[in-house]
Amino acid sequence: MYLNSKREDFFKSFQISCQGATSVTTFVVFLCDKIAPALRQAVYERTAKSIAEDMQGKFPDFQGSRANLEVCILRYLAEQENFEYFKEYLTYPKQFSQSYIEKEVQNYCLDGSRRLEKFLDSSLDLLYRNILSAVTSSTQIVKDRIDREDRISLWLDEFCRELTEAMNLPRSDLKSIEHQEVSDIEFLNNVMANAVADLRDSLRKEFADADMSVFSRQPHTILAEQFSGCWEQCPFCGAVCTNTIPKHDGDHRLVFHRPKALTGWSWLDRHCQFEICSNLIQSDCRFRFSGGEWFPYKTYRDAGPPVSTWNILPDSSMQAYWKWFVCRFRTELEALHSLKFQGRGEIPASWQAITKQQALSELGSP
Repeated sequence: MYLNSKREDFFKSFQISCQGATSVTTFVVFLCDKIAPALRQAVYERTAKSIAEDMQGKFPDFQGSRANLEVCILRYLAEQENFEYFKEYLTYPKQFSQSYIEKEVQNYCLDGSRRLEKFLDSSLDLLYRNILSAVTSSTQIVKDRIDREDRISLWLDEFCRELTEAMNLPRSDLKSIEHQEVSDIEFLNNVMANAVADLRDSLRKEFADADMSVFSRQPHTILAEQFSGCWEQCPFCGAVCTNTIPKHDGDHRLVFHRPKALTGWSWLDRHCQFEICSNLIQSDCRFRFSGGEWFPYKTYRDAGPPVSTWNILPDSSMQAYWKWFVCRFRTELEALHSLKFQGRGEIPASWQAITKQQALSELGSP
């Protein structure tokens, strides 16, 4: 299998050996054919990281903790005032956060300013200089070693070593040409410099039409990784655990719980529960899941997992943001959960006086 996979390489090596004076040029063509895919992939990998780092430095959304990102997402949702967006966020917070980051990256890179192309060109230029440096360094080391019969093998050793951190160019892929006889190392240096310049120019033209699909590891994936952590949702209100360690030890917890109506909880009369779980655990009310056993909120842990894995602290405070949301999308929430904000679930009049601007002001700046 190995010999079959390398058959074309060895055939080209035989051709080089038969070409005499033109062997250096053919040798360089062979080598650049190996460099091209490695260089292309290295450009994509470096560019993805560069885009992520650039956006981290310029976008408040991506500076700081996941709590900071959540504030930016809540602001975005309020600005859009699209219930379907809210529903997706409340149901699948992790996926929504990732799609939000991806959208921001797409807008930044493909906004008509050729920013993606500029990022690719910048990475290409840097790696091009790395290759030229490797060519020069290898030539300097080998050119005076007239005592060595394996000068080309030594040149290839140094060349691949110099590029180890820049790109993935396995030395083993070049074994078929390591025994070529190249007497004029300076000529090899010059031919390589010209060939690498041509390769750079060819890739630059290719990158002019590039889109985000060229990245095997996307910039938005790199950005999202800094917001890893626990994504478990409160069984009562759906708010996300704020622990920054995935699969962490100990209880799930968070700062602000939300109205239970967001996840479809109701009283026995099918009227929405606008209360928050952190307030209910101080009351004499009871709850049950899917027609099961009733449990007092005060001893909610007795219900077992998943509620027993949560540490819900008594707190009657509720963010104005969710009060505004419930009032703004009352009709949509009633239709989604087949419930009514009536009777015991009547929305307090004070909630209805909250404006969107007041809700956003309470969130603070990212």
